[in-house]
Amino acid sequence: MNKIIDLLNKHIIQKFTAKTKNRLDDILFKMLEAPVLLGIALVAIWFAARRLELGTQVETVILKAYKVLTVINITWFAARLINALLEEYLAPKAADKTTLKHLDNHLLSILRRTILAVIWSLGIVMALNNVGVNVATLIAGLGIGGLAFALAAQDTIKNIFGGFTIFTDRPFRIGDRIKVDGFDGFVEDIGIRSTRLRTLEKRLVTIPNFKLVEASVENISEEHKRRVMLKLGLTYNTTPAKMNQALEILRALPEIIPEIDEKDMVAVFSDFSDHALVITFVYFVKKHADVMEIPSQVNFEILRSFNEAGLDFAFPTQTIYLEK
Repeated sequence: MNKIIDLLNKHIIQKFTAKTKNRLDDILFKMLEAPVLLGIALVAIWFAARRLELGTQVETVILKAYKVLTVINITWFAARLINALLEEYLAPKAADKTTLKHLDNHLLSILRRTILAVIWSLGIVMALNNVGVNVATLIAGLGIGGLAFALAAQDTIKNIFGGFTIFTDRPFRIGDRIKVDGFDGFVEDIGIRSTRLRTLEKRLVTIPNFKLVEASVENISEEHKRRVMLKLGLTYNTTPAKMNQALEILRALPEIIPEIDEKDMVAVFSDFSDHALVITFVYFVKKHADVMEIPSQVNFEILRSFNEAGLDFAFPTQTIYLEK
């Protein structure tokens, strides 16, 4: 019988569903095939057992087993169907960040496991209830045991809830560069219990999730642009005209180095220090530019331009006057 249904499904039903525009019927029949075949096998076993006249006690055991297996079979079908629907409709959207920006493969994995755990839990409870087990008493007993277990493993539970908090709040993603608890590096993996960070020294650091939830996390990858501040000291014999020339050179840098964002750039004569006239220069490196190479280019350009303009950089000096 199972062979006939298998051939019917492959040669007739699947060909029919393949012609439709909707993918739902294809998924439904594909996921339904194995549970239906198992259901037919269970029915066949039931009728065979009844015809053998094995006795009241054996038949009672078989009836209870049949009820449990029937509920488990239905639960299996529901779990297969939900998993297939998630793979068909949500997985492509998780891969395409333009559709669901707050959903990715890791969050989808957590969602899938949670839904499947709920489905199987309900199925097991229904199966136990069908064979006469007092589910309320069982759950109460598990609740007391669970409380004792929770007290013994509270750090693990804190980490698990911390993992869910990270997945829902999304303070960072895999691949982001973050700073937390003195560590600076790139997120390699976000697990249920801990998060792994590859530091700039190429060392792997494992941080418990509850510490990440409680700590202040700086997500460097989310910065729109990198701020750089320079203090440039010129000698005290620099004239006002030369000082203005220095400021004009700095303000013209975005025309030479396009990776500098001209907006919010500041170049001002800020201080009279002990040994120099100080210029404060604040500029921003654009998001996708090299934040190590661009400041180097800026420094070279400042050095070249100031030397050409005859602007002298100051260094700590002392003048000593002697009386005769």
